Amino acid sequence: MPESPHTEIVKILESIPPISLGDMDSIKLMNRIDTKYLTDEATLVKVLKDAAAAGYRALEAEGTKLSPYNSIYFDTPTLRMFMDHRNKKLRRQKVRTRVYVNSSDSYLEIKLKNNKGRTKKKRTSIPLSEMEDFSKDKEATDYLANYSAFSIDELSPELSTEFDRITLVNPSKTERLTIDTGLHFTNYRNGKKASLEDAVIIELKQDGRASSQIKGIFLNHRVKPLRLSKYCVAVTLTDPSVRSGRFKEKVRAIEKTINKKIKVI
Repeated sequence: MPESPHTEIVKILESIPPISLGDMDSIKLMNRIDTKYLTDEATLVKVLKDAAAAGYRALEAEGTKLSPYNSIYFDTPTLRMFMDHRNKKLRRQKVRTRVYVNSSDSYLEIKLKNNKGRTKKKRTSIPLSEMEDFSKDKEATDYLANYSAFSIDELSPELSTEFDRITLVNPSKTERLTIDTGLHFTNYRNGKKASLEDAVIIELKQDGRASSQIKGIFLNHRVKPLRLSKYCVAVTLTDPSVRSGRFKEKVRAIEKTINKKIKVI
């Protein structure tokens, strides 16, 4: 019986040389360009094999190269952050809490996108117990007030995302990739759940001045760029009352990639 793509992915990762968090911190992409890609696990197997042959290294943290992440996204009662993205507002924000499951390190994170398309992320540590509610934590709420346009009084948990992440770095340290698999979403407001099955979302962060090895590998395996927000896709899937507009096209693109319709329960 042939191995599943997920099993193959785990085996390939074992053969890829590790890079530590300390070494990752030394990678400074001063002229950074971010591009997202969509593929499936069967294609990812081929991409990882070629990346390994090209000398890429995989981040190893807490003894593993496949790290589980859990995030909770916050929004207003009218889903203003979702609507700003849907309406293509140039300056927009996302507020979330995130836990790195293996280490239990947890953070309040604020993602800020400016009118030039650049994204900056601010974060501060919070106790794991405050993932769903940090409103009584003065240090966290002050941090939110300093870096976000939203106050804690108008925010509540909207949905959670769970996924496993692989991080790769090229030999010359001019690009790094985050590769997210096993994506699951839960809507806090109505309890609906959805899974992206074997879809894979990749984000390439590269130095704009350097050539890209991985882009050639993507081209060989027909992995194409697609602007994609996990949060917006999750809201579109789990909240039928929301007018999600163009994000429905993103859902269709995912379904075409995995060759099946995404189930919502």
